Amino acid sequence: MNAISPATGETILNVDNLSLEFFGSSGTVRALDDISFSVKRGEILSLVGESGCGKSVTAMTIMGLLPKHGARVQGTVSLAGESLLNASEKRMRSLRGNRIGMIFQDPMTSLNPVHTIGMQIGETVRRHRGVSWQRARARALEMLEFVRIPDAKNRLSAYPHELSGGMRQRVMIAMALACDPELLIADEPTTALDVTVQAQVLELIADLRAELGMSVILITHDLGVVAQHADRMLVMYAGRIVEQAPVEALFAHPAHGYTAGLLQSLPGANVHERGALAEIPGAVPRLDKPMPGCSFAPRCAFRTEACEHPLPPAVPVGPDHTARCIHTDAVYRAVAGTDIVKAWT
Repeated sequence: MNAISPATGETILNVDNLSLEFFGSSGTVRALDDISFSVKRGEILSLVGESGCGKSVTAMTIMGLLPKHGARVQGTVSLAGESLLNASEKRMRSLRGNRIGMIFQDPMTSLNPVHTIGMQIGETVRRHRGVSWQRARARALEMLEFVRIPDAKNRLSAYPHELSGGMRQRVMIAMALACDPELLIADEPTTALDVTVQAQVLELIADLRAELGMSVILITHDLGVVAQHADRMLVMYAGRIVEQAPVEALFAHPAHGYTAGLLQSLPGANVHERGALAEIPGAVPRLDKPMPGCSFAPRCAFRTEACEHPLPPAVPVGPDHTARCIHTDAVYRAVAGTDIVKAWT
């Protein structure tokens, strides 16, 4: 397979004005609030933010894995021009694992403990390609070798508990890629893995993107991973996209108070005299209450009374760089030339 240049210009996934509400006994929770973004073919797009900001639920909405009752989705999600929100469950089953692959958060629990590795990968191939078990098993072996699992032939007959966490994660990647998807969603793909294995898994995803021309949505908390592997990033907070930009531009010119706070909290970026890491005070707000103004304002060092007014549209900061903040200039002036920016540029 020949390597290609990332981000060829063709849009493979388009999300436009996507909102999501869950209904429960305690009221309505607005988990996603009017988010829009696109993914180009061959691009790695990273979604970052604290737990509870909407990253994983965005992925689940794209995959059509939300419960049919108790939730309301508005907006549009399209894969190469085909609407996913309006697709039938039968159609989504044909797309999941075929044109869209997904690596779920926990490799320790995502595999079926009573089936062999070969059966689980082979079943994916049989379902979408309609081939015999013999051919499906051959494809499973090919994929295990492709993701660099040693002694791949014998691993086909192994059960998940016989593999290490890193090997199980590679099996999840092999399963997600078995049918050559156009888009891979990797939701915290290095959860519970040691640092060495994390690096190996992330390098593998980057290599496969280059070899296959595959687009990747990488969900992570680790901005170091984003800086090293992603082309563009979306910063999410309380179900909203607060900033999005090419990675280099965003790290060099953060324009939202939340982005600046995330960068400042990284080890080595800006350590206090006592050696303690900087932190963002407070917590992510409850999503079952209306938030007409900036949802980050109660925690923001740049807050003014104007932040309580209805949010303006995303403000252009630079080429392909927008931030949903009325104090973008003040944020950048405060961090320009500091250790926050120097550490990542």
